[in-house]
Amino acid sequence: MTDRKARVMEADYVIVGAGSGGSALGYRLAEAGRKVVIIEHGGSDFGPFIQMPAALSYPMNMRQYDWGFSSEPEPHLDGRRMVTPRGKVIGGSSSINGMVYVRGHARDFDHWAESGATGWSYADVLPYFRRMEHWHGRSDGADAAWRGDSGPLHVTRGPRANPLFAAFIEAGQQAGYPATADYNGERQEGFGPMEATIWKGRRWSAANAYLRPALKTGNLTILRGLARRVVIEEGRATGVEISRAGQVEVVRARAEVILAASSINTPKLLMLSGIGPAAHLAARGIGVVADRPGVGANLQDHLEVYVQFAAAQPVTLYRYWNLLGKALIGAQWLFTGTGLGASNQFEACGFIRSAAGVDYPDIQYHFLPLAVRYDGKSALRGHGFQAHVGPMRSKSRGTIRLRSADPDAAPEIRFNYMSHPDDWDEFRRCLRLTREIFAQPAMAPFVRQEIQPGTGVESDAQIDAFIREHAESAFHPCGTARIGARDDAMAVVDPELRVIGVEGLRVADSSVFPRITNGNLNAPSIMVGEKAADLVLGRAPLAPQNVAPWIHPNWQVAQR
Repeated sequence: MTDRKARVMEADYVIVGAGSGGSALGYRLAEAGRKVVIIEHGGSDFGPFIQMPAALSYPMNMRQYDWGFSSEPEPHLDGRRMVTPRGKVIGGSSSINGMVYVRGHARDFDHWAESGATGWSYADVLPYFRRMEHWHGRSDGADAAWRGDSGPLHVTRGPRANPLFAAFIEAGQQAGYPATADYNGERQEGFGPMEATIWKGRRWSAANAYLRPALKTGNLTILRGLARRVVIEEGRATGVEISRAGQVEVVRARAEVILAASSINTPKLLMLSGIGPAAHLAARGIGVVADRPGVGANLQDHLEVYVQFAAAQPVTLYRYWNLLGKALIGAQWLFTGTGLGASNQFEACGFIRSAAGVDYPDIQYHFLPLAVRYDGKSALRGHGFQAHVGPMRSKSRGTIRLRSADPDAAPEIRFNYMSHPDDWDEFRRCLRLTREIFAQPAMAPFVRQEIQPGTGVESDAQIDAFIREHAESAFHPCGTARIGARDDAMAVVDPELRVIGVEGLRVADSSVFPRITNGNLNAPSIMVGEKAADLVLGRAPLAPQNVAPWIHPNWQVAQR
């Protein structure tokens, strides 16, 4: 997928970013007969490192596919700079992520609506989740009434052939938590199979689901270049200035410009265009078009740690953690599209509440039958496995700010992780509850010993030190151009995703989240693009679907 040497420098709609939100939006606009140009700085997603699910640790660590962002030193995490992968490739972060599919909890979106994002309650967004999905989970006994069956995004479940997956799910139930047949349906709380955007052994990214079909309509063009700023004339966005092949050019929009460049690059572009905190822009020598202090504020993410165990049986993926093993897996996948290479290996999960009085899950588990870091480094020498665990609703907030007025300069990213005192208590509970789960009889045949944090880490102070040293981002940044009422001083876009203070400009990516949702963010980011299409086209929204999610009947007094 490349530009057509792009003679096409004007379209009805100009979208910046070919990622999750931008791809979905571009597809729906092209499907409706509108002419669309998507500007994407990254190149092709062709190749096994992206398309083979088991190779997921490679693209997010390759500058060919990743912007290479990292945070400023985080004061509450021993001054560490936290890597912040974002996709610089067709498909955006959906082409480099872990492919885990989580909508979020129904209450997440009800909170959005209550905070000023009118029209974004769960009843409002559920029809868009259903429209985008082609779900393949019915054989597992889940509730099809909550799911879509004809959308472009294939959602599947792994075979769970490794006995550790079943043991982990059973251990959760032995610890007193429910089972859930479908955490993306009526009941998120509990332990069960994890879902992924994988289809026929291949990563089913936003590029595969949306962009390739959109290109076939003849109405969409992908233009490779670096977006420098939004062109604003007399208070209206009229195009996007880009650089490519050493030249600066303008792509004109006859109707609207839509930013879907990620929660890092979207606020950067807004500020480069004169939309943001006035004092900050003035200090960078940028003329103020709209003083919106919320641009780049409200930055949120999920932190997690890996609780690792040495295995008592040789049933983990460690046997393949060598050049020959990886070559065999890769060859089987390349020639047949099957085998271990066809899975992201996250095939079991859990969502639980950290304490009585918490009404819906605030802890997520990804289970992995290998003890290794997300970046593929530091594999345990020997058989082991791990659970990725972390709190879902941190109260800490960070910022994105311009380093300079140079569009080529990376922005300053400050997550301010663990800056709220409640975060520490929630994280301690995560670790202690996880140890309790792994102490259940179902895991006994497989657990040899705890490797990380290690049995010597018991007190609050010891756990806190472990968190400071070992907590990692789950790579879910969001919230930096949040939805709100037009009279909300900190809102950046209104409930129709229109940038407040500028005509003809919208945002359609995870930047608009008022508060981070439970779990991984690819699914809700795509949903934003789907709903944005109806808003942009002036269509009536899909009819709300008023269904009630399962909430623990004794949540006020019981933790499980």
